[in-house]
Amino acid sequence: MSLVESKLDPKDAVYRHVVLAGEPWMREIKQGQFFRIVDLGGNQAADTLFYNARDTSDRYSAQDTIQAQRNLYLTTGTRLMSTGGTALLTIVADTCGRHDTLGGACANESNMVRYAIEKRFMHACRSSFLKAVIEWGHGMDKRDIANNINFFMNVPVTPEGKLTFEDGISEPGKYVEMRAETDVLALISNCPQLNNPCNAYNPTPVQVLIWDGPEQ
Repeated sequence: MSLVESKLDPKDAVYRHVVLAGEPWMREIKQGQFFRIVDLGGNQAADTLFYNARDTSDRYSAQDTIQAQRNLYLTTGTRLMSTGGTALLTIVADTCGRHDTLGGACANESNMVRYAIEKRFMHACRSSFLKAVIEWGHGMDKRDIANNINFFMNVPVTPEGKLTFEDGISEPGKYVEMRAETDVLALISNCPQLNNPCNAYNPTPVQVLIWDGPEQ
C-alpha cells in the first residue's frame, strides 16, 4: 500500500463529470494529461478499461502490468501496461491504497451463477462496457471487452491462490490519479452490482476529473 496525495486542485481541472451508479463513461485522455477517479460514496467499484487511442487493439493487460511491477495490486507507482508492451498510464497519486486487477467485471452470466438464476437479467458491468464501445463506434465491439481494473475494490488472494471478495478499504472522497503516458481511451462502468455486500448493496456515483499536463 502506497498512499500519496495529489498536488492538483480540482478547481483547475479542465474536465469533470459525475458517473452515476450503473452508468458507463468513455473519453480520450491526451498524453501528459492527469486523470483522477474519485470514490464519492465509499467502496464503490469503478470497473475500468484502457486502450491505446492510436490503436485500440493495444489495450490494458493485467498480466503484463502484474509482471512489470511484480505485485498483484495496483497503487502509486504502478505503470498500467498494454498487451503490446505500451505504458498507457502511471498511477501518480492514490489515497485508497489498493485496487484489484484480477476479479474481472460482473456479467449477466456471473450474476446468475454467483447469486441466483433470477439475477441473470440484472444490469452488469460487461453490459455497460459493451453499450459504451458500440456507441463510441470506430469499429469497437464485444471483442474489445478484455480484462479490466476494479478501482477501489478489495480482492485478496489466499495462500492457496483463490480470490476472495472482501469489504472495501475505500472511503468517501478517496481517489486514484494517473498520468497518461500516451493518448489513451478510458472506459468506466460504474458498477451497478446490488448483490454484493462490499458496497453495502448500495451502488454510488464516482467523479472523474482531467487536468492538462505542464506542457499543454
